[in-house]
Amino acid sequence: MISREQLEKNQVWLYAFVLMIAAGTGLLWPESSESLDRMISFILAILLYGMFTQIPFFRLQEALANRKFIYALLVTNYIAVPILVWGLTRFLPTDPAILLGVLLVLLTPCIDYVIVFTHLGRGNEKLVLVSTPILFVTQMLLLPIYLALFMGKTSAEIVSVGPFLEAFLGLIVVPLGLALLTQWWSRRKPHGERFLDATAWLPVPFMALTLFIVVASQISKLYTSYHFISQVIPVYVAYMAITPLIARIVSRIFRLDTRAGRALIFSAGTRNSLVVLPLALALPEPLNGVVSAVIVTQTIVELIGELLYIRLVPNVLLRETNGTAENKMNRLGR
Repeated sequence: MISREQLEKNQVWLYAFVLMIAAGTGLLWPESSESLDRMISFILAILLYGMFTQIPFFRLQEALANRKFIYALLVTNYIAVPILVWGLTRFLPTDPAILLGVLLVLLTPCIDYVIVFTHLGRGNEKLVLVSTPILFVTQMLLLPIYLALFMGKTSAEIVSVGPFLEAFLGLIVVPLGLALLTQWWSRRKPHGERFLDATAWLPVPFMALTLFIVVASQISKLYTSYHFISQVIPVYVAYMAITPLIARIVSRIFRLDTRAGRALIFSAGTRNSLVVLPLALALPEPLNGVVSAVIVTQTIVELIGELLYIRLVPNVLLRETNGTAENKMNRLGR
């Protein structure tokens, strides 16, 4: 029987396989998209609950202990990346649906499988793990501000507050609240601790199931929205190519050790597509079809990019260096 560690170690290849199967299913049986659409919210809620239970919300003090990394993380994700995204979106057409989709996904740093990619890329995944509560809270607070800055009144006109708020409450606040209760229970009762351990099995299979349902239900929209998709792919590719260089510069400015620098690169390059997808699906028709297609496209581009990252980051961009000082810093980072 496969262990959870083996499942997590091989999850990237599982997702790649699931994406291929989902694409084939959606293209061969497009009529199934409607029934799959109805399942997205429920499956996403379970996935997000599973993800949130694994985020150490009660270890904020530990996260703040490595202040250099936290400062570098915030500067990269909320100053350097937004400036880059603003520059890249200048090459997009003025279509608000395309712009909204790109902004939603590129302005929100990943809080889940970035930990796995960081580990595979020989970065300090523990630093990323304990930083996830900070990233989650800050992106939820800053995203509306960035949308208003980048889109002006247009964002208020196309984002209907009612459905948007309903999706935020149902698919983010409720799973988050349940996850916090689960963590609180686990700190006080043995049954709660065992239940929390059991929830650690949820993210990988439900991530795979979510990817299958989302891609299978949205692939026909990608196919019919090829005109829109073809315009955002170069932006996503450019983003994946440029952010490692920016993160490396920030890493040097803050004098991070090698493994922490790699973690910063993966945080900058990996985005929060599945968390913002519910917000896109809450938009009115036909806007939600274009926005969700733009977001799903980023997920596919990102997965391919991450497979390159895990090879290039440790072997080319930030190679291990010898020396007592470096080794000492690595031990402290752990």
